[in-house]
Amino acid sequence: MKQFPSWLIILCIALPLAARSQPKYEFRGVWIATVNNIDWPQAGVSDPEKQKADFIRLLDLHRQNGMNALIVQVRPAADAFYPSPYEPWSQWLTGVQGRPPVPFYDPLQFMIEETHKRGMEFHAWLNPYRAIHNTASSSVAPNHITRIHPEWFLTYGDKKYFDPGNKDAQRFVVNVVRDIVKRYDVDAIHMDDYFYPYRIPGKEFPDAVSYAKSGSSLSKDDWRRSNVDSIILAISKVIKEEKKLCRFGISPFSVWRNKDKDPEGSDSRAGQTNYDDLYADILLWLKKGWIDYVTPQLYLEIGHDKIAYEKLLDWWSRHSYGRHIYIGHGIYRSSENQPKWKNPAELPNQISLLRRYPNVQGSIYFSSKSFERNPNGWNDSLRNNYYRYPALLPPMRWIDNEKPWPPIVTRSIINDSIIQLDVKPDPRNRVEIKYYVVYQYAADSHSETFGNIPKYLSRLVAQPEGFQLKEVLSSEHFSYRYVITAVGRNNNESEMSEIAILVQPGGKWNFYTP
Repeated sequence: MKQFPSWLIILCIALPLAARSQPKYEFRGVWIATVNNIDWPQAGVSDPEKQKADFIRLLDLHRQNGMNALIVQVRPAADAFYPSPYEPWSQWLTGVQGRPPVPFYDPLQFMIEETHKRGMEFHAWLNPYRAIHNTASSSVAPNHITRIHPEWFLTYGDKKYFDPGNKDAQRFVVNVVRDIVKRYDVDAIHMDDYFYPYRIPGKEFPDAVSYAKSGSSLSKDDWRRSNVDSIILAISKVIKEEKKLCRFGISPFSVWRNKDKDPEGSDSRAGQTNYDDLYADILLWLKKGWIDYVTPQLYLEIGHDKIAYEKLLDWWSRHSYGRHIYIGHGIYRSSENQPKWKNPAELPNQISLLRRYPNVQGSIYFSSKSFERNPNGWNDSLRNNYYRYPALLPPMRWIDNEKPWPPIVTRSIINDSIIQLDVKPDPRNRVEIKYYVVYQYAADSHSETFGNIPKYLSRLVAQPEGFQLKEVLSSEHFSYRYVITAVGRNNNESEMSEIAILVQPGGKWNFYTP
């Protein structure tokens, strides 16, 4: 009898099930790349009001698609999308590096506020070591760090990078991170796969002098890995020193190591890997608890001959070490002339498959602009099916496990036809409220189970100070229950508020609270 691979069996089971059900907790994020104006702001548009309007348009698009987080690139090349004491304004914001927006505004503060208004998380995406994107064409300000400390940098190909072996350069990057976390209400610091750069065929990264100066007894490869380990640990520490609830996430290349190099590696045949070529030992950081989540860039399709989505998904799910895993989906590939990425089922199949793994908590999509053309009808698939209901952001219990108190809800009826719920935070709270969750369900539902069923999750309300809910009820409705919970900054959900049962005896609306 022919033996089918386990991933295929899981996929066959997953597709019909996941199409009908959704998890209550799921991270749903989108990368917004600013380098080269990939996603935002639009190239050549430096007017702050137009930039703001365009960002709000993107926010609303992604919220309509069911997303609950944005990962926005605020430091693409040792520059800043905010007033920084360390680095100049980004050229991709105003056209010239070092030129502030006119009239002045703080894009990072603006983006955080607008994102939080919608109950979504804002993850500040930083490129750790890229300093000049293109040595021939990039705008470089007089106060750019490459001009102040040229000895910290190495040129490789057409780019300039911080030397990862230079301790002063490391401290500089750590200070940049500390400044952001201290001054801004970011939910996380996010870094991608650019540590040591991807290899250029025939060219060795020019750090021989730095290696010799270090006097290290380690091999050069181990020394390079130790350099990256040290900055990850330092960044992890400063984030938690400044704000305990701020997370630290890494989005690595899809393959840690190939199995032919390491028995713990994945069933893959990647030409370059995190461990051997980018010198990023992601598994060590997970094991040590230095990072809170990992987003492997699984940008290839199910069944790929070298780096198959389903094989890498299974491998990462078995190597989470208790941290969160959000899968990186390469929806940008829908614009490529490849049959599998012209298949409308590719992304739904990927979502369905990842939902079968309890160690995988969600997805992040690269990148924002791909959604603007509704590739393969995927916006519609998300809105009408896979992300039809809101999802709560998954809590990270190792950071904090304290729940807020349930909200205080007062109830009244207006003109016998409108239910009004006034919601306020409990004054005993020691937990900062992020948003409230409104559940609406039939009175005969089982209260002990309905809170875990996404279809009863009516809406999220991102008004920490409280809100008022009014619902017009037609005579066709016989009874409803409303339950409201509060969610804290670490996404821990409170117990349920009192259950309000609305019934209609004799044409009049009344409340009963058991």
